[in-house]
Amino acid sequence: MKTENITPARKSLLKLIYSAIFLALAMVLPFLTGQIPEIGAALSPLHIPALLCGLVCGWPWGLAVGFVAPLLRCAAFGMPMMPGAGFMAFEMATYGAVAGLLYKLLPKKVWAIYASLISAMVAGRVVWGIVRFIFAGLQHTTFPFSAFLAGAVLDAVPGIVLHIVLIPIIVLALKKAKLMLNE
Repeated sequence: MKTENITPARKSLLKLIYSAIFLALAMVLPFLTGQIPEIGAALSPLHIPALLCGLVCGWPWGLAVGFVAPLLRCAAFGMPMMPGAGFMAFEMATYGAVAGLLYKLLPKKVWAIYASLISAMVAGRVVWGIVRFIFAGLQHTTFPFSAFLAGAVLDAVPGIVLHIVLIPIIVLALKKAKLMLNE
């Protein structure tokens, strides 16, 4: 169904359905790389649905899917393990919220997809670092800046590249098919 000329109630229902699909993808995508944990951690497949949900459905839906996905996956499959799933919940909620908000506000040009995506990824990683830092303080341990750089940037380069290549292609295909709900 094309999303142009639909009623607000139907659009809300479609956002709920799309978000459920993105949440389901968050449950299964990590299985593609889960047999080799190092590859899964490097490619961050769990992040893709949260970013897509924000871009496609809007910031509230991206925030919700991003926050719930790692916690639900932890409860269902034990991965990601706690407390990491908790840190990821805040990171991924930020991804979905920032991606959706910026995409809604910026002109509907290709560069705006990249600007929204990259800004969301930076903001999410900063939030992840802040949450890790606060948690370390509560545990009377440390979370040095070098650990932040390693976890948020250096170890994440393959996932960052994958997301920057794959997500805009998917968004452009959905846009061409007139299936975007955040416009």
